[in-house]
Amino acid sequence: MRVRRAFRVRGRCVFVAGHRGMVGAAVERALVRAGAAVLTAPWPGVDLRRQAQTEAWLADARPDAVVLAAARVGGILANDARPAEFLYDNLAIASAVIEGAHRAGVGRLLFLGSSCIYPRAAPQPIVESALLSGPLEPTNQWYAVAKIAGVKLCQAYRRQYGCDFVSALPCNLYGPGDRFDAEGGHVIPGLMRRMHEAKRAGRASLAVWGTGRPRREFLHVDDLAAAAVRVLERYAREEPINIGAGEDVTVAELAGHVRDVTGYAGTLTFDPSKPDGTPRKLLDVSRMRALGWRPGIGLREGLADTYRWFLEHAAAA
Repeated sequence: MRVRRAFRVRGRCVFVAGHRGMVGAAVERALVRAGAAVLTAPWPGVDLRRQAQTEAWLADARPDAVVLAAARVGGILANDARPAEFLYDNLAIASAVIEGAHRAGVGRLLFLGSSCIYPRAAPQPIVESALLSGPLEPTNQWYAVAKIAGVKLCQAYRRQYGCDFVSALPCNLYGPGDRFDAEGGHVIPGLMRRMHEAKRAGRASLAVWGTGRPRREFLHVDDLAAAAVRVLERYAREEPINIGAGEDVTVAELAGHVRDVTGYAGTLTFDPSKPDGTPRKLLDVSRMRALGWRPGIGLREGLADTYRWFLEHAAAA
């Protein structure tokens, strides 16, 4: 298979794997705006963890491109409580979809990984070459190992078969469509839900996991989706490409922003008995900037947008 150096999504049929999730739904919206015909797999019906089902469906659908956004995701607590699910499900999804795309002759595939696959002590900001240069963060190692395997699968299929498969590594994502799980979700939707409930209950204080000192980089999911379309069209290298905001905040600063957006008037305390995770994760986004992309949604604006969506769709869940 010849490796193409340019790919335009307009008029193309693009399969979005994971379209029911926050990331996949945002990618679907961005592709439609770009003029692509978006294809999604029926559920129930096609379980992307099952090789035979996935291969048969892709062989029949024959999309021009694939964006692999399907994944089992969650915060520190979920990763710690369900390591087998996080490892197996994500390994199975990556192997089934990537092999299926190869067998179906798909011309372009974008695998979406995560910045959490970098070593815990990677130099900041993190460059793509830091991958596999040191030990992983123990609190999300199961998810990270599976996502690293997906990146390596794309590289291997490119080397052995000439498949034009690429990988992108987004930073922490948030936005409409997130899972607002106070216990098992990611930090922003978890904090948002807990502060919303604390405000309604009139609680005087709310405890935040950890010391509040770790630094994190956050990107609105619609910015990620726009970046994914740009990568799908313009990036054709074996090395993964980072997608991030280019700046970070402490967890304590983030909690303050969420408090402002939700209108919670109580005091925030921090619980150092709970794990902090990686001390800092800030991506080097030089490659994305070289493609002419920059994020357009600031953190405060994005948090307000997310809280509005939560109030309209998820607050009563």
